[in-house]
Amino acid sequence: MQRYKIVHRTHYGFTAPVELGPHSLLLRPREGHELRIESSKLDITPTPDSLSWYRDVQDNSVAIVTFKEPTDKLTIESEILIQQYNESPLDFMVADYAVNYPFVYKPEDRLVLSPYMNSAEHTGSVQLSEWLGQIWQPGEPVQTYALLQRINEHIPKALTYQMREEPGVQGAVETLTLGSGSCRDFANLFMEAARLLGLPARFVSGYLHVEPDGLQGGSTHAWAEVYLPGAGWKGFDPTHGEVVGTNYIAVAVAHLPESVPPVAGSFVGPLGAGRLEVGVWVTREPLSGEQEQELKKAKPPELKDMEKAKK
Repeated sequence: MQRYKIVHRTHYGFTAPVELGPHSLLLRPREGHELRIESSKLDITPTPDSLSWYRDVQDNSVAIVTFKEPTDKLTIESEILIQQYNESPLDFMVADYAVNYPFVYKPEDRLVLSPYMNSAEHTGSVQLSEWLGQIWQPGEPVQTYALLQRINEHIPKALTYQMREEPGVQGAVETLTLGSGSCRDFANLFMEAARLLGLPARFVSGYLHVEPDGLQGGSTHAWAEVYLPGAGWKGFDPTHGEVVGTNYIAVAVAHLPESVPPVAGSFVGPLGAGRLEVGVWVTREPLSGEQEQELKKAKPPELKDMEKAKK
């Protein structure tokens, strides 16, 4: 188990007082058996008139914030401490009928998964098909996971990563044409490629912990998930060619990549009056003494014996 502290600070500065419309916040990580939230704090300036939480159709945790008084600034700072248990991302079993590609999803699963199997792009499938043909040819024996990982590893080798500050996500064909993209563009390309193969895929927005480089040891990040029978939704990061593991913290999932910004809202005021600053810090936190004892109790006897032998 790893503990991470995530600080996400968004600041808008205005040249004159403005009226703030409702803002939606997607900042709280998705909880489950692999991730638990130990503590969370949300500081907002000016003080909101109301703050409410709900689960959207994708089961993302969304906060809706409203304001009453005009203001010349808006600061939203989220600080969350999590426990991450996904330390063995390759420790999963795909159902027998889905081990090799191609395969057919069970009717009851396909009914639920069908929206994630439909491409968001209506043109350019020929170019995408030709690009996939460089990676795998129909008739070639291949395991489903191996095919997905082959695509996942090919994207960062064939394309150039480029950080983009402007909003929006490039289409898969646009990314192939340009030969470059950001993490969200690469995630969208992987997602569209999986869907073209008939595999349900969805977009994931969250945080990535990296070893400290300069002043910052983490960032917002985007990747994709594919549903594999017997294993569930498995994450693939085509920016790094990795399978998603402990250092990835999912916040929101979506059918369309444009629908999950961390902070979204509006204001009424002078045109061009807003100045945006965003900072994200993801740091690894030490385990408490009690947590270390609990982990030792949870380890199987054979693992404890191995640790004694190493000593």
